[in-house]
Amino acid sequence: MKARAVVHGAVSLVNAVATGRGATLGTDMRVSVTVEDVPGRGVVLRHRGGTPSSRLVAATVKKALPARLAARRRIIVSLESKIPTGFGLKSSSAISSAVALACSRIAGGAGDRAVLLAGVEASIEARVSITGAYDDACACYYGGFNVTDNRRRRRVLHEAYSGDASVAIFVPRSRKRGNTARLRSLRGVFGTAWQMARERRYWDAMTVNGLAAAAVLGSEPGLLPGLMERGALAASVSGNGPAVAAVAGKKDMPAVSGFMAEHNGRVIRAAISNEKAEAHVVQD
Repeated sequence: MKARAVVHGAVSLVNAVATGRGATLGTDMRVSVTVEDVPGRGVVLRHRGGTPSSRLVAATVKKALPARLAARRRIIVSLESKIPTGFGLKSSSAISSAVALACSRIAGGAGDRAVLLAGVEASIEARVSITGAYDDACACYYGGFNVTDNRRRRRVLHEAYSGDASVAIFVPRSRKRGNTARLRSLRGVFGTAWQMARERRYWDAMTVNGLAAAAVLGSEPGLLPGLMERGALAASVSGNGPAVAAVAGKKDMPAVSGFMAEHNGRVIRAAISNEKAEAHVVQD
């Protein structure tokens, strides 16, 4: 059997570290995964683009496939990712969700929640996430806006985006991150940002989150005000950084992305994605 899954990336609206509640927005940066079972034993990872965690892939296969199948067959995972790893752009959630979805097709199919939880639990087991990042997984899997209670593994709100805005992402040359534990010192601020997202004030939530996260993590603190001055609807550190994402309409995007390009790093342009993850069996 062979199955292929496509899952997209996301950026943060509200960081979930401080309160256990987060919000995210899907982007069209994609991860494509093909899973094949052949005679033999073990999990083999082949990849192009990014530096995926082999431990995460193996843990996801273990969670998503029935034990009898995983134990008796060699599982070959071929992965292609357009998402930079280690910058807060949800690559781990996209990869684990894509592997889990492809595995579920081989095993005969599973519900969306079961697929999501397999990736979330694998992320914890592989130690690429403390909480499993349920908010990130939801945005990668479903697209659009997702507001979640990560501790309860519950999606509070989901809706598609409609408009002409897109996302500019600044990826600095350094992957250095600040002390994420210090985000909890601003629990009240992040709680306010989450409530804004729940009220569908997404751009306000993202900007409040960005100012708070940048102050704690030191992720290009001078970048956010400049992006807003140039017409960004919202700007924030994505995840725990160090990438910074800005949402802007078609008219203002050249100025926003141009300002990012003046800094020491590279700029990625991405569309906002409402597309749900998809998978199908591959016929050779």
